[in-house]
Amino acid sequence: MAALTLDDLKAKAASGEIDTVLVCTIDMQGRLMGKRFHVSNFLEHSIEETHCCNYLIATDLEMATPDGYATTSWAAGYGDYVMQPDLSTLRPVPWLEGTAMILCDLLDHHTHKPVPQSPRQILKAQVARAEAMGLTPMMATELEFFLFQKSYDQIRDTGYRDLTTLVRYNQDYSIQMTTREEFILRPVRNALYAMGIPVENTKGEAETGQEELNIRFGDAMMAADQHTIAKHAVKEIAEQHGHAATFLPKWHPDRVGSAAHIHQSLMKGSDNAFHDADRPHGMSEMMESYVAGLIKYAPEITLLMAPYINSYKRFVPGTFAPTKTAWSIDNRTAGFRLVGENTKGVRIECRIPGSDMNPYLACAAQLAAGLAGVEEKLELPAPVTGDVYGMQDVPEVPATLRDATATFRNSAMLRETLGDAVVDHYTRAAEVEQEDFDRAVTDYELQRGFEKA
Repeated sequence: MAALTLDDLKAKAASGEIDTVLVCTIDMQGRLMGKRFHVSNFLEHSIEETHCCNYLIATDLEMATPDGYATTSWAAGYGDYVMQPDLSTLRPVPWLEGTAMILCDLLDHHTHKPVPQSPRQILKAQVARAEAMGLTPMMATELEFFLFQKSYDQIRDTGYRDLTTLVRYNQDYSIQMTTREEFILRPVRNALYAMGIPVENTKGEAETGQEELNIRFGDAMMAADQHTIAKHAVKEIAEQHGHAATFLPKWHPDRVGSAAHIHQSLMKGSDNAFHDADRPHGMSEMMESYVAGLIKYAPEITLLMAPYINSYKRFVPGTFAPTKTAWSIDNRTAGFRLVGENTKGVRIECRIPGSDMNPYLACAAQLAAGLAGVEEKLELPAPVTGDVYGMQDVPEVPATLRDATATFRNSAMLRETLGDAVVDHYTRAAEVEQEDFDRAVTDYELQRGFEKA
């Protein structure tokens, strides 16, 4: 639910308490893009719609305009999309003076129909698919990240070298060590709470200088919205205090990476459709088929959970990042972990996504695979036990972006559930990332071969 109603905004505008509204959409990378409106103009003219260039879902991380997209191009002139504000997402931005925020859906400028390739629409389509089956997807995401001593500008000026984390210890669950970051994380928690985001906690994670932020379960769209806003908040609040936060999955070769695990279940009315007290582990037949779908289609959907070259550097045995697609019971070495065994809160956790995921795409991918499993009435194999990393008979997560792109491009399931236009669009995004990296000459190559080759 919105933390601000429209009437609240009007009253705060009249009193001068709010003078700026951030009108935001979501790009392919899961970032907030948009405009800063004076509140009076927003209320008078832009509350119904505003516009943005249609390249906002056809760029790379650097905001370059690569070719090869069907939606827009230099030849087509880079026209407009309509940004339609979603009033249910209106909320204050506590770390910015006099500011509110609203999220928008993207519509075609001429037809006013939803743009199928936009991240929010991709997730909406899968939620609608579940709702047509009488189900409500519920999800929660975890946000893992590192905090650094220097600011973004200072780090950039050093060429991203000699990086030092704010805390120099493995602070997993440590109260003493995480106190050193409270001047950043306390404002983050309180700001999110004031925005109507049900933040649970922050904690030290299992690597030097690493933190985790957890938000309570909500419906799938709410979970993705909250993840995006929380990630944005961490970056901006850290920067306001002179520090940098990174959600790069693997910032150092010798350090454990950062994940963004997705917890999920399906509700049927007020009941958890994943729960059946009379079946093994408390898992309903529907849950078993859903999880079987997640496992079957995991290679095909990995691209939407791990979209960049760096994403795949995280998949290292012995680092709590999965390399296999099996499921297990409360076992953090598997790609899928059963949580809440034999309780009404039973759910499945997908441990594949990295901290760089776009939550709308990753959550949509989970639903596409899981609902396919339900429709196909797939049977779930027995859970694995022990150390999954060393198991030779368990399918692997794609090891590179190139492999993940190929399985994504050729997925009949995704072409049927997401549509050809979406699959082709995000295939091109992955190709752009790969092409850019393939042109790069890395420090590794220079140091290894400059003299010796």
